[in-house]
Formats: sequence, structure tokens, C-alpha cells
Amino acid sequence: MSLATPTTASAPAPDAPVPARPTYRAAIAYAAIALVALLAMPLRTPAGDTRFRLSTETDFAQIPAFAVPAGPTVWVLVLVAVALAALAFWWTRTGRRTGLWLPVVFGVALLLAFLTFAGAGRAAVIPLTSIATGTLFLATPLIFGALSGVVCERVGIVNIAIEGQLLAGAFMAAVVGSLTASAYLGLVAAPVAGALVGTLLVFFAVRYQVNQIIVGVVLNVLVVGLTSFLFSTVLAEAPDTWNARQALPVLPVPVLSQIPVIGPILFRQTLLVYLMYVIVIALQVYLFRSRWGLRLRAVGEHPKAADTVGIDVNRTRVRNTLLGSAVAGLGGAFFTVASGLAFGKEMTGGRGFIALAAMILGRWSPKGAVAAALLFGFADNLRTVLGTIGSSVPPQLLLMTPYIVTILAVAGFAGRVRAPAAEGVPYVK
Repeated sequence: MSLATPTTASAPAPDAPVPARPTYRAAIAYAAIALVALLAMPLRTPAGDTRFRLSTETDFAQIPAFAVPAGPTVWVLVLVAVALAALAFWWTRTGRRTGLWLPVVFGVALLLAFLTFAGAGRAAVIPLTSIATGTLFLATPLIFGALSGVVCERVGIVNIAIEGQLLAGAFMAAVVGSLTASAYLGLVAAPVAGALVGTLLVFFAVRYQVNQIIVGVVLNVLVVGLTSFLFSTVLAEAPDTWNARQALPVLPVPVLSQIPVIGPILFRQTLLVYLMYVIVIALQVYLFRSRWGLRLRAVGEHPKAADTVGIDVNRTRVRNTLLGSAVAGLGGAFFTVASGLAFGKEMTGGRGFIALAAMILGRWSPKGAVAAALLFGFADNLRTVLGTIGSSVPPQLLLMTPYIVTILAVAGFAGRVRAPAAEGVPYVK
């Protein structure tokens, strides 16, 4: 009787890929949010109807305001969110990707449920089109900041200085716009200020290989201190000369701006918003469909390989970081000339860091960053909406809403993405 020797026929090959364990981070986030909504809204919805309006006064066709029964509507929408959370668990277990539609439908269901809950039994009409218009407008600086982060980090430079670039752009737009009495010239000056901050970033990060996160934090403090000093000593002394309000006019697109619902949202905006459309589309196409985008992403992922094929790594990083910084500076114009406001100390209010969160949540992609920024823009706009309809939600909670949404979003979904491999790593040839 011979002893059978073990065979290796059934053993996995040494080089066989190990199947990745499914991550339930997103599914858990869906479930937690749906559970909170289930406990907070349906059982506490006041009796009565909630009234909505879609049309504006200048639309071609007027859609009459309509009312929905608040209680049943909230129940249906929240249960849809619960079902989607369960579906996310099931698809994660079976290895199927959820796709983009699931978080979109999940978010829309909960947002409509919350608006229905907040407006239940109240005489005020909830203007859905105006809410969407305000969301896009408030998301504008976040979109510019997130796009700046996408360009810089895709090429391997960590741009923590987005907050400073937004603030510098707001300051320069206000000063130049005031001196020239032209909001458009202020808009032109804003990206120059952002690029100047970006110049300092690449000087220390590329030339001297200083830690990029530390440089970004220092630049934020520098811009806050410098603009506050100039505001106190120059702008406040002669506000009519240095800090007079200049506002970009709203430029409705003929015909398109009168289409119900989408017209006021997309085609009744200022020049800054229209520029945002162009930049988003251009970056999405050129980043993934052009030679420039391929070189940029190669430098951010594997700079040594890029250098081997003849790409000047550091020059590519410098140029694209300046481009991204200029985009952030352009977004800073939102706070002054695009909003018709004078410059104020630290008026960006931490939106540069929210833009970074939008970039991460958007997976370092222009279209993903836009979607995430719109989410944060809605959270910011929610404060105004609830105040208009007379909601009893504490105002302190409303002020915290954008930051709470930022924390929940990044904590729930950021673990599913991967940053560019060479991000933050200096390259020495």
C-alpha cells in the first residue's frame, strides 16, 4: 500500500490574482442614512399637504403649482431609499457594481422626502426650480475648486491651497473690478491671483521638494493674513475706490432661458457660470481623450515611466498646477463680482476644503467632482430654503449642514477610490 502524495493540481497558481474582498462602506453609508431618514421623517410628518411650484414667470409655458399628501409621499420616498440601500448590500455581496444611477436616485428620493416633510401643512409653496438654480449658483466656487484639485492632483501635486486661491481670486476680482468700475475686468484678474498662489506652490513643491501638504497649509494662512491686512489698511480706508461693489449681470440665453424648469436653471446665469460649463466639458474631454490628458495622468501615476518616454515631468507638473490654480482663482470671483458683493475678511468660509472633499468624492474626475459639488451646494442652499418656508429646524443646524454632508459623504464613499499613485511625491530625475 503506497501513500498517496499530495498533488498541486487543485492549488491556485502562484501568480493567480487574489479576488478582492467586497467593501461594504458605501452600502453601510446608504443604510445608515436611510435608517436615520426612516426614524426622523415619516412618523413625524405633520398632517396636510405640501405644495410645489416648477414654473417661473418668464417661462414659455406655465406649469400650475401642485400639492401632494405629505405623509404618504414621505413614506413612499423614504421606503424607496431603504430599498436602494438593501439593493446596494445585495449587489456588493454578489460583486456587481452599483453604477451612478443608484446614488443619484437615492439622493433625489431623500431630498424630495425632506422637502415634503419640511413643507407639510404650511401655506408657503416650495419653488423647486428656484432651489435648483440656487444650488447650481452656490456650487459654482466648489466646482471650480474641485476642478483645480483634479488637474493638480492628476499631475501629482497635492493642492491643499485651494482655499487660499479662492480667497486670492475673490480679493483681486473685487479690487480690479472696483478700480476699473468693470466686473468683467475683475473676472479676468481673478485667475491671475490664483496662478500667483500656484506659483508659490510649485516653487517650493517642485524646485525644493518641500512637503506639499505643509506648503499648501502655509499658503492658505499667508493669503488669509495678507488679504486681511490689506482689507484693514487699504480697502477699509477708501472702500469707494478699492472695494466698491461690481456685479456681473445675468445673461439669459434667448429662447433657451424660457424653457420650463431647465431654462432658468441652466440658461439664466452669469458669465462665470457659463465659463464653468465650458471648463467642465473641456477638462472631461481633454483629460481622458487627448494627448495632453494622457501625459498629465502618466506624470501623476508613474513619473519615471513618463520620463523614460521623453515627458518632462517637472515642467508638466508646473504648467498644469498653474492652470489648476488659475481655475481656482476664477472660482474666487464668485464671492465678489459674481455675487455683487464687496470683499470681506475670510469670505470664502472654508469652501476650498469642501471643494477638496468634492474632488475626492468625485474620484478625481471632472464630472464626478461636479456631481459632488452640486450635493454640497444643495446643502448650502437648504438653509435659505427652509428659512423661506418657515421651517422650525434650528438655524445653527442649518449653518452646519454643508460641513455635516461633507463629513458623511467622504466617510461613506471615499474609501472606494484611489488617488493618483505619485500624488505628493517629488520627482528627481
